[in-house]
Amino acid sequence: MEDNERSLKSVVGSKTYAAWVDMLRHLVPDGRTHRLAPLVAGMLQYAVVKAGAEEEPDEESVAYSLLEAAEAYDPEEASEMLFDVIERLFADAGVGYERTNARGQGYSIADEIVYEFVHWFDMPWEA
Repeated sequence: MEDNERSLKSVVGSKTYAAWVDMLRHLVPDGRTHRLAPLVAGMLQYAVVKAGAEEEPDEESVAYSLLEAAEAYDPEEASEMLFDVIERLFADAGVGYERTNARGQGYSIADEIVYEFVHWFDMPWEA
């Protein structure tokens, strides 16, 4: 796999991506999902801004996936476009996104990240 293929690095650049990977490497192992998910969703929102600055990104690119996912209101739809990118980010950081809760049930930080990303601009108190 090419270094930048389906990686946020292709959108945000090497320095930013390296900082994100380092952050996750240190924060994820003991981090709480309800704190990690908005953090990574914010990273994705930043990447959307950067992707929007590109001229007509290729349909196979991460930039295109980010822009399309930003228009989705269904987390499953957004997940189809972003899951591999999130998976790559966590793999590059050397940390997992699968967890088990106190009752022994498995869940995914990646799913929570996508939910936070899709609902980033929601303000239920204004509804």
